[in-house]
Amino acid sequence: MVEEDKLEELIRKHVLLNAIAHKGKADSKAVLSKVIAENVELRSRIKGLLTLVEHIVKEVNSMSLEEQRSIIQVNYPEALEKEEKEERVKVLPDLPKAEKGKVITRFPPEPSGYLHIGHAKAAIIDEEYAKMYNGKFILRFDDTNPEKAKLEFYEAIKEDLNWLGVKPQIIENTSDDIEKLYDYARKLIEKGLAYVCICKPETIKSNRIKGIECNCRASKVEDNLEKWEKMFKVFSKNEAILRFKGDMKSLNTAMRDPTLFRILDIPHPLKGYKYRVWPTYDFATPIKDSLDGVTHALRTKEYELRDELYFSILRALGLREPILLEFSRLEMKGSILSKRKIRELIQQGIIESWDDPRLATLRALRRRGYFPEAIREFILSIGVSKVESEPTWDLINSINRRIIDAKAKRLFFVSNPIKVKLESFPKERISVNYHPDRDLGKREIKITQNLFFEIEDLEKFNLDDKFRLMGLGNVRLIQKEDLPIVKFEGFELDHRLKKIHWVNEDSLPFEVFVPLNLVQDGEINRDSLKVIRGKVEDSIKKLNVGEIVQFVRFGFCRIEANNKAIFAHK
Repeated sequence: MVEEDKLEELIRKHVLLNAIAHKGKADSKAVLSKVIAENVELRSRIKGLLTLVEHIVKEVNSMSLEEQRSIIQVNYPEALEKEEKEERVKVLPDLPKAEKGKVITRFPPEPSGYLHIGHAKAAIIDEEYAKMYNGKFILRFDDTNPEKAKLEFYEAIKEDLNWLGVKPQIIENTSDDIEKLYDYARKLIEKGLAYVCICKPETIKSNRIKGIECNCRASKVEDNLEKWEKMFKVFSKNEAILRFKGDMKSLNTAMRDPTLFRILDIPHPLKGYKYRVWPTYDFATPIKDSLDGVTHALRTKEYELRDELYFSILRALGLREPILLEFSRLEMKGSILSKRKIRELIQQGIIESWDDPRLATLRALRRRGYFPEAIREFILSIGVSKVESEPTWDLINSINRRIIDAKAKRLFFVSNPIKVKLESFPKERISVNYHPDRDLGKREIKITQNLFFEIEDLEKFNLDDKFRLMGLGNVRLIQKEDLPIVKFEGFELDHRLKKIHWVNEDSLPFEVFVPLNLVQDGEINRDSLKVIRGKVEDSIKKLNVGEIVQFVRFGFCRIEANNKAIFAHK
């Protein structure tokens, strides 16, 4: 039987856990079920127990979510970690027809921009499946469009994946196998399954919409082979393309004689001017997947209509068919993942670069203070469902918070500061822990005659109100006009007193850049980067650029420079 003095504490723990799991509002019956499940002998006391539970629920529900989390982190950290772990762990479903040691997956990014969290989802799922079956994971650069591919992005993508902890066993470029792809194109022509079309682009587009075959489709194999050779030396861009002979009447427009090769007479970042006839994604991907031994090709749901074309090309060439699997794209609420749109925003000066903290690129997340293990856990918690979703940042923030909470030193940052005179404090210096319950060291703070409070905090108090300065002691407000004055009234800890933070006269000017949603109500939010100015305690000079700190009562931030930090989240 649970001792009476411990019963209330047990209930309080479960009420707090239930509250933070449901946006700050605990449910009495759910809590009662948890308590009884943990202590079956209490079943005989349900009526009296429910009354006690309801009393504590009412008390806890009156607190803010931040207060609830703070109490449970201090008093029941193990219970919180266990609860969150049980909720977040989701095992990836088994792959169909997968054998241990034989599974090969691939991640094929185009080297045309920096990776974002959507790419991270694809890369992590591909790698996790390879690990799950003791298989291999390939990083393959889909670099068959020299108009978009840039040399800088090959290394940037590898760097981002390395930071993310994604380790491919094989790294390759589709452009290295261009000659093989030419051979397969020729085979399709010889089989009468591909033809060179010399219609104007606008005619091709119109015919595809209407489902009309053009005269080129009826050309003889010999004529198509001759035109194919001319694509390498004679024809110019848009004068000729190689098309797959699909079905121009198909309801699936992807099968209406899609383009397989086109002329792009510009230098390639790796191949220079060596090649001018380049395959499309639709042609290169199935062939490379087959040749590379990929057993399970995972890609986002947007390609689902192209599955028929993927398999049609392989069957036309008699090549091995991988298993294709689709999952939903990852879109983050309030953010933009499109590389084209990001480029436009940079060109317009709305955002500064690919690592702008308002973006969801991996470089931006790293700059803000997200840990790679938090991103991986977030991705795996979402899984491989086809259901479209646009999660808010709350989940990844909660995961990242749990990871960095124990590592982040606490410092005082006062925004909108007001000078306040301190009277009767008995010490010249105090020692304050960098963390409330972890051994991260201490810092010495000099107590100067004048301190700085946040003006919003001071406005909450009336003359003669007593409150606590965090890490310092209790004070009473004895003058509010002109230069406000507080008088020290002892070190005794009184939980009934409101607590505020402060800095001394040696504090430094400081800025915190707070990223807001880049997209608001479907429109670009041009005021999405807020700068909060104030003062930070001079202990920050002892920390390193790049370190993650928690500014007390403000949130977690990554130090960007001696006088600047980027806000991550609460």
